[in-house]
Amino acid sequence: MNKKFAIAILNWNGEKLLKQFLPSIIAYSNQANIYVIDNKSSDNSLSLIQKEFPQINIIENLDNGGYAKGYNQGLKSISEPYLALVNSDIEVTENWLDPIERIFDQQPTVAIIQPKILDFKNKTHFEYAGAAGGFIDKYGFPYCRGRIFDTIEEDKGQYDDEIEIFWASGACFFIRNSIYKELNGFDEDFFAHQEEIDLCWRAHHVGYIIKYCGNSTVYHVGGATLSYQNPQKTYLNFRNSLLMMYKNLPSRCKFTTLFLRLCLDGIAGIRYFLSLKPKHCFAIVRSHFAFYKRISQFKHKRANSPI
Repeated sequence: MNKKFAIAILNWNGEKLLKQFLPSIIAYSNQANIYVIDNKSSDNSLSLIQKEFPQINIIENLDNGGYAKGYNQGLKSISEPYLALVNSDIEVTENWLDPIERIFDQQPTVAIIQPKILDFKNKTHFEYAGAAGGFIDKYGFPYCRGRIFDTIEEDKGQYDDEIEIFWASGACFFIRNSIYKELNGFDEDFFAHQEEIDLCWRAHHVGYIIKYCGNSTVYHVGGATLSYQNPQKTYLNFRNSLLMMYKNLPSRCKFTTLFLRLCLDGIAGIRYFLSLKPKHCFAIVRSHFAFYKRISQFKHKRANSPI
């Protein structure tokens, strides 16, 4: 019987994570084929899979192109109609695919779905990256239900619903294969961070719906590849947020919104500096210079966007 789901796990030197988290995916994903897309790992990831998890399909990329390029390369050879892009530090739960399958089967305009994402290290609470569905404010800052800034809510069933959202977390991201290809996948110039928000924004431009499904639950470690304390994460988040806004904002408010955002980013940099985190302050400065350098390149992408 042909399976509807392809679970695609992007891996780079994640031997320990694969050993820990693949068993739950195998146990609770009977209606899926499972793939590990390897970004040129130098550890024993592939030999571990071949030895301990022979039922898993391996796709080997030629280099480490980050999250965006890694998935774009790996998914070219996957044909199942529903894709589940799952971080290597995700633990899934029993029947996690069933409500996702029902939505895709019954609601053809739904392109992307996010499950409930709880914290693997504190399973009664939501996890920072995605929580109970993502939105974006008028200044281009992404936020989620289930957390306010760095304050994380306890899961008391308050988000056991099914609603439309603006973006779905790349930690566990369901998308129709046909729509992924229609949108040309992730923007590889992002490398990593916020490329899933950009993809969701582009899906909105052409009329697709993105949903959160609170009846499907996963647990996420978070920061397993790049720590939340790493200035490189700060750099990528700030740079990519500016690029995403320039690429997707309507023309009537693009420059006003970007100017306000530049001011707010300056305030964020000052806060980092006063908090004795000068590397994060410098990361924001670097992100802005990188944004200015790429504007000419992104003009072309904006011209090809239906806004």
